Amino acid sequence: MIIVTGGAGFIGSNLVNGLNAEGHTDILIVDDLGANNKFKNLVGLRYFDYCHKDEFVRSLEAGAYDSINIQALFHQGACSDTMEYDGNFMMATNYEYSKKLLHYCLKRRIPFLYASSASTYGSGQNGFREEEACESALNTYAFSKLSFDRYVRQLLPQVNSLVVGLRYFNVFGPQEQHKGRMTSIFYQLYNQMKDNGYIKLFKGADGCCDGEQKRDFIYVKDVVKINLWFYNNGGQSGIYNCGTSKAHSFNEVAQAVINYFSKGYIQYIEFPSILKDKYQNFTEADVARLLAVGYDGGFHSLEDAITEYYTCMDKTGGYLHLAIS
Repeated sequence: MIIVTGGAGFIGSNLVNGLNAEGHTDILIVDDLGANNKFKNLVGLRYFDYCHKDEFVRSLEAGAYDSINIQALFHQGACSDTMEYDGNFMMATNYEYSKKLLHYCLKRRIPFLYASSASTYGSGQNGFREEEACESALNTYAFSKLSFDRYVRQLLPQVNSLVVGLRYFNVFGPQEQHKGRMTSIFYQLYNQMKDNGYIKLFKGADGCCDGEQKRDFIYVKDVVKINLWFYNNGGQSGIYNCGTSKAHSFNEVAQAVINYFSKGYIQYIEFPSILKDKYQNFTEADVARLLAVGYDGGFHSLEDAITEYYTCMDKTGGYLHLAIS
């Protein structure tokens, strides 16, 4: 059996879809469906069972899974809201919960692959290498992710099974609708063009010109590909960047969106005061370590990813499989 926490979420459901494509259906999905129609992400996926995240960890600690052959645990579940300021909630959800799963996997030598975040680099002024010298945190979400990475890093010299943390940069693609205000800029711009016929971008702040904030945008299919590469190839335990190593400005993204629709223009709006000193104006993954361990799967170009994603938006509303209306 393969376990995917956050399996009904954005990246988790795409990962389940990728596992299905490789013939895996003995999958336990762990999540909290809540009230935001996240269940639609599960339509068309093949899996053995579903379990609420709280019940799962209680059952795990009670030994309910000890007799089951668990091939891997992909830990994608987390609170990813960078605007959540309850530090106790964030640490309980993203740090303590992750520790429980990690130690269970270490005890039973189960491959443990988990979602980290590029937010662990803070402003990025010291670079984007998987080193403490580059790391910082601008919000409670980033702090919770960085705390777990550093906890893992202390244990790595003694581990006897695969432990891989992937620092996701700016991921976009199908199945992100339920994320609300945390959806990618690609999802937001698609809807802006549909609703208004033009695009809104932030004006410059902290030395950036209008719309020139740059991010390393990675298509969710490439994130899945990297996860499955580590699962299928073993690889070396460690923390790795999961980005393309090429930053694009929001202006570039907006122009690519305009090209897709063959119409539209950009309107610049004031930069929100609530985001000042908490916003990454530039991210760009250093993937030297990822390539050094043998990953050679490549990445979608920005244009190809937008075309594929928006075609999916046009056909199914952005779901991998036609969702229940």
